[in-house]
Amino acid sequence: MKKLIIAALLVASVSTFAQDRKERPQRGEMGNMTPEQRAERRVERMTKDLNLDAKQQEQLKQMYADEAKEREAMMADMKNKKDKSKEKAGDQKKGMQDHMKASEEKMKAILTPEQFTKWKSNQDKMRERMQQRMSERQGGMGMDDNGPRGGGDMDN
Repeated sequence: MKKLIIAALLVASVSTFAQDRKERPQRGEMGNMTPEQRAERRVERMTKDLNLDAKQQEQLKQMYADEAKEREAMMADMKNKKDKSKEKAGDQKKGMQDHMKASEEKMKAILTPEQFTKWKSNQDKMRERMQQRMSERQGGMGMDDNGPRGGGDMDN
């Protein structure tokens, strides 16, 4: 009986560790990838999800390569600037919003209307998942429409 229990525990523990997550790389692996490798992976995933043709794949690779160069330039510029005032943060947020709109317009030009609709839906789902993870990391102590959550009256 003891051997049976030990064997069952051994099988359960081995099967738990044997599950491989190849479909999504770990964070450490993503950090070691070059921008070209990341772009290639994104295009592969989009090709699978949206059924892209060869021309669309090349256009997306070029778009992602250009974005990577812009991002590297922005990061270098941000490192050079020491002043991080709130005004700068507002400018950066607006710049990111403008960049996202421009990227969306490029995607609209590359993809068919059906592909674009599906891509947009996938982007919205991803954004929701990210927001959910961020709120979980903060322990639910984020902000709601009426100010800080969970604080209550401090005057009592």
